[in-house]
Amino acid sequence: MPVATTSACLPYTPTDLPPVPPALESLTYSLTLPAAPQSPAIVRATIRTVLDAHGLADMADAVVQVASELVACACRFTTSPEVYVCLRYGEDALRVVLYDAHPRHQHPRLAAACDARRRSALRLPACVVRACGGDWGFGDAREPGGGTRMWAVLPREGASAYITDGHTNE
Repeated sequence: MPVATTSACLPYTPTDLPPVPPALESLTYSLTLPAAPQSPAIVRATIRTVLDAHGLADMADAVVQVASELVACACRFTTSPEVYVCLRYGEDALRVVLYDAHPRHQHPRLAAACDARRRSALRLPACVVRACGGDWGFGDAREPGGGTRMWAVLPREGASAYITDGHTNE
């Protein structure tokens, strides 16, 4: 015996209204990722989806490149099985923040050597951020568990122009 379905049984899908991106002020996302080789790919896909949903797809190339490199660096340095990523939009810029559990060294020479190594690992994202007119850095996590905090701020105007200005081959 065939089963009849009526429109009352089907899930509601609002087709009469065009999709509206969420407000930019609500762009606040965070992820905890494994400190593993696949995490940069996960963050690339996630960021493209988030930016597209918020109408910021024009920033994706620069933001994805920077965030992916920050995640890769955090995964290399962390002493924990996971890293934490946070995205926030405000004042016409996107802020990407990464936390890893690598403790800051107390001995000045060890701290300087470790900072030089991390700075070297972050050379590519530093170039992208600079090309976009943004800012970046790293330092103490200021969290109860300690560790290291890396961050990048990408202004929308600079990140949107990044691909069209030919900076992708730097």
